Amino acid sequence: MDAVARDAVRRRAAHQCEYCLLRQAHSETIHHIEHIVARQHGGHDELDNLALACHRCNLQKGPNLSGIDLVSGNTVALFHPRRDRWLEHFQFRGATIEGLTPTGRATVDVLAMNDHRRLDLRSELLARGELG
Repeated sequence: MDAVARDAVRRRAAHQCEYCLLRQAHSETIHHIEHIVARQHGGHDELDNLALACHRCNLQKGPNLSGIDLVSGNTVALFHPRRDRWLEHFQFRGATIEGLTPTGRATVDVLAMNDHRRLDLRSELLARGELG
């Protein structure tokens, strides 16, 4: 993947994680260019398969394409930033990201979007009026 593609992904995402919405400016590590469908599952380097992900979301997601919706117990596809709309699957409830759909709930769980470090950071950002 070349520098032009990486820059295009960052600009398209407005420099924020496409999963948890953490802005690059609020992260101590550089956001990753993530393959939505991992290469090992036939994913490619085209822009429609690339997303900007913070360090934690990228590491937690790994090559996963699906997860378990803890409400229904069903296996469901994870959130796909190119096909799905964030606000249809998630909402902020204070510093917590709440999954609204089976896909949203499974994604929150697999990506550990509400682990204590993330909640601490989002609580701090919320108190400063910088969340969202």
